[in-house]
Amino acid sequence: MTMAYFAVAIGGFFGAILRYGVSEWLGTWNGLNIATLLTNWSGCLVLGWLNTVSSVALPIHPNVRLAIGTGLIGAFTTFSTFTVDAWKLYQNGQVLQSLGYILLSVIGGLLLSYVGYRVAQFQMSWYERRSGGMAR
Repeated sequence: MTMAYFAVAIGGFFGAILRYGVSEWLGTWNGLNIATLLTNWSGCLVLGWLNTVSSVALPIHPNVRLAIGTGLIGAFTTFSTFTVDAWKLYQNGQVLQSLGYILLSVIGGLLLSYVGYRVAQFQMSWYERRSGGMAR
């Protein structure tokens, strides 16, 4: 097993535990799985930030980036739970809630990925101005 696989496995272990903890802590509200929505949104935000910063200004070893991005955030967020939750809402006759959940998840995820990207750009620009152009 190469180090890359080990890095993803370790990150995935911690991401899954965090995901379970958030799920137990937040649960659902009126049939809507708030835990899944918030974990997926936060994962989009962090991954958008991480991919931007680590590709330009933050010297992160590729295995560490794999551990955090693919392992930790990949296990923390969950597309499968999102789709099952949306399907359950639909099956329970909560069609509008199901569609709203899908739209909130997808549009919110895209928006937060963009916010993470923009925050990273702002941070890098600020650091570059402060350090006299030495960020790259």
